[in-house]
Amino acid sequence: MPVPSNELFQQITECFMPIDTEIQFASRRVKLPKAWILQAVNQIASDYGWTEGEISITIVDDPQIHQVNRQYLNHDYPTDVISFDTTELDSFLEGEILASADTAHRVASQNDWPASHELLLYIIHGMLHVIGLDDSTSTKAKQMRSEEKHYIESILGDTTVCKEAR
Repeated sequence: MPVPSNELFQQITECFMPIDTEIQFASRRVKLPKAWILQAVNQIASDYGWTEGEISITIVDDPQIHQVNRQYLNHDYPTDVISFDTTELDSFLEGEILASADTAHRVASQNDWPASHELLLYIIHGMLHVIGLDDSTSTKAKQMRSEEKHYIESILGDTTVCKEAR
């Protein structure tokens, strides 16, 4: 999938992306086009009725996500993605997503698919949590996997990364 030039990309995002998305790469282990991230955030938000909002996405390494997991969720291990729904108003979506490039690289290597696709899956998963989906039961987890597959296919045209349970 071709990625637009930076100038064209900026024009597109200013005109058609209602969700203000801040993207930080604290880890550069996996290259992931910002266009994919923005498409995922805005497509999910739009599909669930959100027209305004702010989402912060940070790509981190395993030690960083381990620290956040321990500090905020009392889990003493690294994980793939952590999301926080910080929405305070019914009309303005707010959230934070942290995704581990180290975990994406490791899982992708084990399964012989691109690490960028695995990392995008983590962002989609985190965004689905921010908009209110959860995967705490088998029924809800099945719905979450279905939504992940839908968005991966929409953005990448390929669902290989969704064939294995995470």
